[in-house]
Amino acid sequence: MQEFLISAKPDLAEARQAWLKALASERRLSKLTVEAYERDTRQFLQFLTGHCGGPPGVSSVSALRPVDLRAFLAARRSDGAGARTIGRGLAGVRSFLRYLDRKGLANAAGASALRAPKQPKSLPKPLTVSDARRVVDVGEQLAEEPWIAARNAAVLALLYGSGMRISEALGLLGTDLAARGDNVLRVTGKGGKTRLVPVLPVAFEAVTTYRSLCPYHLAADQPLFRGAKGGQLNPAIVQREMKRMRSALNLPETATPHALRHSFATHLLGRGGDLRAIQELLGHASLSTTQIYTGVDSARLLDIYEAAHPRA
Repeated sequence: MQEFLISAKPDLAEARQAWLKALASERRLSKLTVEAYERDTRQFLQFLTGHCGGPPGVSSVSALRPVDLRAFLAARRSDGAGARTIGRGLAGVRSFLRYLDRKGLANAAGASALRAPKQPKSLPKPLTVSDARRVVDVGEQLAEEPWIAARNAAVLALLYGSGMRISEALGLLGTDLAARGDNVLRVTGKGGKTRLVPVLPVAFEAVTTYRSLCPYHLAADQPLFRGAKGGQLNPAIVQREMKRMRSALNLPETATPHALRHSFATHLLGRGGDLRAIQELLGHASLSTTQIYTGVDSARLLDIYEAAHPRA
């Protein structure tokens, strides 16, 4: 993880660094989650520097009251942060303060009692079936080099066909999907949890095509998907290519790589897929997280009803 200069006294800085390491090694949170918590607590310490009149130490944090934490949330709001961003930031600060509490360095009761901003209700925005098929078609890719077009199509086919997160797809190794007949993948998702995901024949063929065209040796212990210079493919590249396709294919602004994962779940549910099975395929820890897709399907049915029924 990249090192950033933080505004804190040595005792608090060391405790924070130990907490971040524990998140990755003991709690096995994803790299992106740890980076988000690092950023959230860095912003918190920057706020405390101005709020307390100097870099905070452990003693400063132990003396915090709920009113101080509310002042931090108000400052984030005045900076333009939305409810989701503020809520996630509060979760990171709470986690850090609880860590200090367990170590006997601070009292986290004030942070635990503080209510997060009410989150706006929003539903995932999947692509239509026809748009999803166009996005994963190698013939629709905009890259000029054939192997890069095949690579992009293979990655997107896995996101839509298997419901994988982009980090999971780009974390595959050279041995994955190498043998004909491989129709199941074992992937490691959030929190280090491992699950099995199916691989459709069309997705396997897309990966096979990419393998045959890729100019780099795909060693067993090296990434399967490569960037133009041979290194591991960066998620930002896939997101950029999807943005280009939105314009070329006249897709909505909500058409992102992650929207293909939403499309996987929504289209399965729309075809009668079992909610608990979809939960396992997505790697959701809670069924309530998966149930949000029932709202998407209900909204779609209502749209069809209102557009087609003569009395609607």
